[in-house]
Amino acid sequence: MKIFVCIKQVPGVSEVKIDPKTNTLVREGIPSITNPYDKNAIELALSIKEELGAEIAAISMGPPQAEEVLREALAMGVDRAFLLTDKAFAGADTLATSYTLSLAIKKILKELKKDEKYIVICGSQAIDGDTGQVGPELAEELDIPQITYVQKFQIKGDKVIVERIFRTEEVVVIETNFPVLISVLSEINIPRNPTMSGIVDAYQKKEIHYLDAERLKADKAKIGLDGSMTQVWKIFIPERKGEHIILTGTIEEMVQNLCENLKEDKIL
Repeated sequence: MKIFVCIKQVPGVSEVKIDPKTNTLVREGIPSITNPYDKNAIELALSIKEELGAEIAAISMGPPQAEEVLREALAMGVDRAFLLTDKAFAGADTLATSYTLSLAIKKILKELKKDEKYIVICGSQAIDGDTGQVGPELAEELDIPQITYVQKFQIKGDKVIVERIFRTEEVVVIETNFPVLISVLSEINIPRNPTMSGIVDAYQKKEIHYLDAERLKADKAKIGLDGSMTQVWKIFIPERKGEHIILTGTIEEMVQNLCENLKEDKIL
């Protein structure tokens, strides 16, 4: 079995800074980390490998410094790592990103033996863009089924069975065949920490495979800014208006007070 895990390097801060001229994230001087949801994806891949046997390939798209998140994935136990890096990829929205990732996966898929199963695992969303769109769009590019917001996962024979959050308090059980793409929630597991020997191997024995637009044979009209169907007009952090209201008293009194405040704000 082959497992692909898509990971992203994101700003390691609780409040991001926006360049007012370009409407892009300010990354200079900001520490970077592996997107937390992607660590859950890595952990799931590792648990599958330990139970059933598999080769795990971690894929990330970003500038050269994104190599660090791939080194961390290798230290955790991932077998191979691929960094998609090229100035032509810069400015990509979720559509252009998913297209580029799909090219890398298709390139690696050519190595698969006949009838070998594969699965693609993504985090449910990235903490910087927070769109949750790359996973589903990547599945469309690969023309495979997708299941999002997965909180439980198991493989039985040739079937993948998951529990998926459907609404706030609803869970659905979905069964499908391979290949499939799933995006996972943080509830699915607790990611392991890399061991010291794993860290040493990640930097001294394992390598990062670099892929640019030429090696991926990418259509330049579908990557980077040219391939992005969305344009960011403005990004800003909303300012808090007014003060918090703390309700006290009995439940009936607090409900009455809340309803009165909502009416005053013309919400009810």
